Amino acid sequence: MKTFLLLLITCCCLLPVAAQITTPVMRANFGVDGDLRANSYNGQLQPGDDWFNNSTAGTGQAVIDTTGAAAIRASYASDVSPFRKRMASFYRTMSKPAFSVVNSRLWLDALFVRDYHGNDTTVFVAGSDKNGMSPASWSGGIQSIPDKNDILDMYMHVRRSGPSSTDSLWMFGGLALDNVTGNRYFDFEMYQTDIYYDRASARWYGYGPDAGHTSWKFDAAGRVISPGDIIFSAEYQSASLTSIEARIWVHKDALNTNPVAFTWSGKFDGAGSGATYGYASILPKTNGAFYTGLQCGNSEWAGPFGLVLQDNSIATNFTARQFMEFSVNLTKLGLDPVTVFGTDVCGTPFNRMVVKTRASASFTAELKDFVAPTDLFLAQRVQAAAEVPEICGRGSASRLSVINPVPTSVYTWSTPDGSILGTTEGPEVYGELDGMYIVTQKLMAGCSNYAQDTVYITHDTKCSTLAVQNIDIKAALYERRPKLQWTCTENRAAMHYEVQRSTNGVHFTTVHRQPNNRRGSTTATYYFTDSTVAGQGQKVYYRVRVNLDAGAIYSAVAQVHMPLEEGLHIYPNPVKSEAQLWLAVAAKGSARVKVLNMAGAEVWQQTVPVVPGQNRIVIAEAGQWVPGSYVVVAETATGRLVQKLSVSGATH
Repeated sequence: MKTFLLLLITCCCLLPVAAQITTPVMRANFGVDGDLRANSYNGQLQPGDDWFNNSTAGTGQAVIDTTGAAAIRASYASDVSPFRKRMASFYRTMSKPAFSVVNSRLWLDALFVRDYHGNDTTVFVAGSDKNGMSPASWSGGIQSIPDKNDILDMYMHVRRSGPSSTDSLWMFGGLALDNVTGNRYFDFEMYQTDIYYDRASARWYGYGPDAGHTSWKFDAAGRVISPGDIIFSAEYQSASLTSIEARIWVHKDALNTNPVAFTWSGKFDGAGSGATYGYASILPKTNGAFYTGLQCGNSEWAGPFGLVLQDNSIATNFTARQFMEFSVNLTKLGLDPVTVFGTDVCGTPFNRMVVKTRASASFTAELKDFVAPTDLFLAQRVQAAAEVPEICGRGSASRLSVINPVPTSVYTWSTPDGSILGTTEGPEVYGELDGMYIVTQKLMAGCSNYAQDTVYITHDTKCSTLAVQNIDIKAALYERRPKLQWTCTENRAAMHYEVQRSTNGVHFTTVHRQPNNRRGSTTATYYFTDSTVAGQGQKVYYRVRVNLDAGAIYSAVAQVHMPLEEGLHIYPNPVKSEAQLWLAVAAKGSARVKVLNMAGAEVWQQTVPVVPGQNRIVIAEAGQWVPGSYVVVAETATGRLVQKLSVSGATH
C-alpha cells in the first residue's frame, strides 16, 4: 500500500517518558544542539549536517534548500509599512532530491516553512478549536495571537543513519516561536489524506473519513492493517524540553487489541467524552531514551532567511530559547516499516503535515496558531526524452535518457513494439526500432514502482543508408582534439551535413550541423574540430550524415584514440552556487581534494575514489563561501594538480 510505508515510520514518534535527553547530541550525522549550522556542533567546529550552512567549512551539508535567501533578505530590508513582504509566508524543501544518499546517509525529505506574521492569516479564531475535533469544525481566520503561541518558522527532516533502507530511521523537528519565556506547547500532526486549508473561506477540506481523520486499523493479532493520522505533542519549559508524546487516531474499540509494535499508554481524546474516534497515546515496547530535545542559546544564528518577529522587526540571531529542536529514533520505537512491517520503504509516508500551538499542556487545550498543510515525501517523478525522435530503422539508434535522474533511483526500460540495444537498466538506453519505450522508476533497489514515463520513436520514411562510397571521411588528432575532414561527391544534392559521434561505434549522436555553403560544387570538402569530446584514453568514432531532399546517406566510420592526461578544471568559474570539479586521472585509485583560502586555511576537503578519465566532484556549498579567490589542490597517485577558484557570491 503506497501510503503505508513511511507513514508508519514517522508514526508514533514522540512519547512521554520519565527521563529526557536535553543535552546536545549528534544523531545520524545531524546535530541536535539548538544550532542551525552545519559543521558546528555544540559551539565547536565538527563535521555534521544541519538545517543550514553559515559558510562553516566541513563535509556536513545543509538540509534545507536556500534558493532566493539573499533576495528575500533584500526585500525585507526595502519593505515599508504595512510590511507586506515581512508578513508573507514561504517554504523551502530539501536541498537534495527526496530519497537521496548524502554523506552515506539516506535523506528522505525535509521542509522549512515561514509562517505568516503580524496580523496572522492562519490562526484558530473560535477559541474552542481543539485536538481531537474534526478539522471540519475548526475555525480559521485572521487575528493577532499571544506572542508565546506565535509560530515564526517550522522545520522537519527524516533520514536514515546509513545509505540503505535497513539503517536506523530518524526524524528531526524544529520550531521558532516569538516569545521565549514560560512554557510553550506545540503539535506536529500528520495526515493520510490531502488535507488543505482555504484562506478565502477560512475552512479546512480534504480531511479523513473517520470523524475528520483517517484511523489506524489492526488485525486480531495486533498487526497494522492500514495506517492513519498521527500527532506528536511537545512541551518545552523555559529551561528545557519537558515531554514529548505520540498519539495515533483510532476507533475506541482498537484499544482492546494488543499492538505488536507498541503499547497503549492509557490516554484517549476525541471531540468529546463520548467520542467514537480519537487520538490514543502510545509507548514503545523497548526501554531507554528514544528522543532528544534542546533549545538554542543566546545570539545563535537564525539562518540565511533571517528571522521576522511578531512585530515585523528583523533579527539576524535568535534570543535564548527562541528555537527548539528534537530528534526521534523511529527504528527504536518499533515503527520502521522495513524491520517491523516488511513493507516498501520507498512508499509515501504521509501526505500532509500541520504544525499547531496550544494554550496549555493539556492535549485538548485551545489551539492558537498553525502552519497550513504542506506536502512531503514527493520525490522527483521520472521524465524521459529521445535524443533523436526519428530514426532510419535497424542500423540506427536513438539515445533514450532520463532528463531528471536521481542517483539513488533505479530506472528500468521496456518496449512492447520497439527494440532496446544492450542493457535495459539505467538512466540511459538506446532504442533501434520505431515504437513506444517505457521507463519505470523505483526510488531505491528493492522498492515498489514509483513512477513511469513514455517515449516514442518514429521511423523516418525518407532516410536510407546508401552510397557510403560517395563520402570520404578522415579523422586525426590535432592539438589533442579530433579533427575531421570529409569530401562528398553528391554535394549539389546535400541540404546540410551532420557530424555524429559515438563511444562504441554503434550508437551515434549528432554533435555538429554543417550547412552546405558550396551548393554550386558537385564535390566539396568540409572540416570540423570536435572541442567537446571528453573520452580521454578511449577510442571515439565519427560518421557524417548527408541530408538530401529525398532522404539521407551516411559515410563510413572513422576513429581516433584520445590521449589521456591528468588535469583539473573548474566549472563554472567564478562560482555563484555550486562548483563542479572535473578531475582527469590516468589510473584508478583515490584523490584528496582540498580548497584553501588566500590565507592558506583549509575551507573544504574530501578524499574521493577516481577512475581513469574524467571524474566529476561537486562542492555544493561553494557559493556560500565568502566572495574572493581560493586555491583548489588535487593530490593523486601521480602528482599534484592546482587550480584557482573564484567565488562571486551566492545566488541563493
